[in-house]
Amino acid sequence: MRVRGNDYRVLAPPAQWTPSLKVSVVIPAYGGQHELDLVLQALARQTYPARLTEVIVVDNGSDPPLRLPPERPDDTTLALCPRPGRAAARNTGLALATGDVIHWLDSDVLLTPGAIEAHMRWHHRAPYLAVTGYIRFTEAKVPADLPDDLEKAFEPARPHAWIVDLVERTRGLTDNPQRPFSLHVGGATSVNARLVAAAGPMDEDLVLGQDTEMGYRLAQAGAVFVPEPLARAYHLGPTMRMRDKAPIDRVSHAFVADRIPTYRWLRAHPGRAWKVPYVAVVVDGTAGYETVRTTVDAVLAGTVPDIRVVLVGPWDTLDRDRRAPLRDPALDLVLVHGHYLHEPRVRLAVTDACDPAVPWILRLPAGWAPAEDGLARMLDLAAGEGLGLVNVLLSESPAGLVGARLERASAFARAALVAGPGEDLDDAVDDVSGVTWVEGESYGFTQTPAEPLGRRSALRTRVEAQSEAARLAKEVERLRAQTVKWREEAGTWRKSAVELRREVGGLRRQLTAANRRQRSLRVLLAATLKRAWTKKPDTPNPDPP
Repeated sequence: MRVRGNDYRVLAPPAQWTPSLKVSVVIPAYGGQHELDLVLQALARQTYPARLTEVIVVDNGSDPPLRLPPERPDDTTLALCPRPGRAAARNTGLALATGDVIHWLDSDVLLTPGAIEAHMRWHHRAPYLAVTGYIRFTEAKVPADLPDDLEKAFEPARPHAWIVDLVERTRGLTDNPQRPFSLHVGGATSVNARLVAAAGPMDEDLVLGQDTEMGYRLAQAGAVFVPEPLARAYHLGPTMRMRDKAPIDRVSHAFVADRIPTYRWLRAHPGRAWKVPYVAVVVDGTAGYETVRTTVDAVLAGTVPDIRVVLVGPWDTLDRDRRAPLRDPALDLVLVHGHYLHEPRVRLAVTDACDPAVPWILRLPAGWAPAEDGLARMLDLAAGEGLGLVNVLLSESPAGLVGARLERASAFARAALVAGPGEDLDDAVDDVSGVTWVEGESYGFTQTPAEPLGRRSALRTRVEAQSEAARLAKEVERLRAQTVKWREEAGTWRKSAVELRREVGGLRRQLTAANRRQRSLRVLLAATLKRAWTKKPDTPNPDPP
């Protein structure tokens, strides 16, 4: 059964199973004898078979030296590591471990009785898992002896908040999380030993962040990360990170940025190179000087600066003809070698093997190049859809297909772990991550790329764009001010219009009243005249005789 992405749910352990794998519990310790005694007592009470459990305590230079208490697992070893640092101590224990599974454990973390069994039931389902338990942080007084009921003794306690948040946001890390390796914390995590061997030991050059960096390399080796809530543990007191998160992040980020390319927010600088690049571009360096330059120069000038070009050729056997250089049969190889020898983002290699820590590999035929933003868009496609392989069709002819390939290294590592005899690795990648085909034209692939913009040209273009943006911003502000002025004037006009309408209404009322009075006068006048015309005149008396 194959896990797609990080969706480990297909591996759900059965209720009944028979333990057969041996686990090595590695505990680095510096001082804290009493806490270590409690940790070993808790390990002695585990439900996982004692015959399949070994414990390696590594004293990292304690003064006085640590000792093993009477109550401890039968197969417990105390080793010494004089070199200071938790990574060095863990590597010392790792070198002594003989188990099928490595279980990291801190010297102040108490496992509940069923914790290791909860871890191991997953490891019996697949050989490429990293399982992390749920740690709670207690501020209860450290007891003299280990209580029978840890929950009763140490609750209330605080959860490992950021892990709980990460798990809940990604539906238990099954919803195509971009960085599931963040779950790898050394306090209570178990990993298949063969996976650890493939990823390599802890990086002793790191000051902080060793757990996360190793988790990243485990992911690159094909690991599936499983949060297991049944594997419960109690941390005695808060961690150093809880007490000093900001200064710890400051120190950790300064180092892990160089080693974990998927922490993109730590790599905002557009021009610098990193120890582990985000993308390796593999190109045949024997295809001819101009042809190779077409590809390499275009890729280096793209919008993904965090890359390393791997030019493959017989550089180790190259011998220049210094007497007649123009007639040298290997002249093009000499030119390619000389042109890119001192370019920090180009590596001259005799094989196409890439650093396993590089997350993406673009295998590109010489003479072809993507558009300036083509590689960035392909990476967005692959990362967004969780794809393990993006095949790019560049050209098609009777001679066959010409294509490029963008490979997710972790998907190919997982595919190599699960592929059957004779199975095509691309088919296994399709099962564990997904494969798709795209047209090269969609991402601007061409054999005649545009001339790369120099940094000064790019700067000039950016300055001109910023200047134009500033001009347009000022114009927008001017228009906004004008709009405000027009609104104010419109308000005044509306007020004047209202007053004018009132005046007109008053005049209309006065006119109406005047008209009524005029009509009344006319009626009165007409009536008066009518009475006057219709009134009989008085008859005068006749004169007397």
